[in-house]
Amino acid sequence: MGKYKPINKDSLILVVDDFPTMRKIVKSVLKQLGYQNIVEAEDGQLALNTLGVNPAIEFIVSDWNMPNMTGIELLKSVRAHKDERIKGLPFLMVTAEADKDNIVEAVKSGVSNYIVKPFNAATMKEKIDKIFVK
Repeated sequence: MGKYKPINKDSLILVVDDFPTMRKIVKSVLKQLGYQNIVEAEDGQLALNTLGVNPAIEFIVSDWNMPNMTGIELLKSVRAHKDERIKGLPFLMVTAEADKDNIVEAVKSGVSNYIVKPFNAATMKEKIDKIFVK
């Protein structure tokens, strides 16, 4: 944590969640924190496609449980990606999975930070702040 160059309020953020309501909540919280440029994907596979065609993305916020490709599978695919830009993107896992084994798996897979639902703007700000070097 704290190893990524800070993003600014104009940075493009990719929010990945299969539930439109949850994507809307995450986007709303990010906007409360001042981040306005947000794109969405419904699952990990669509997120990978989006990352491949949109080099402006600087930060990923993803759910864990999704169809087609889960958040942990997305994280592993990002960290193993041949494109160094994608491979090095900061990745915040936002999930209801508070199980210790899942947290350990996410950390071993290279997650930048982890936030358990439900959460508020202050908690998300704290988790994001810990990802980026001040």
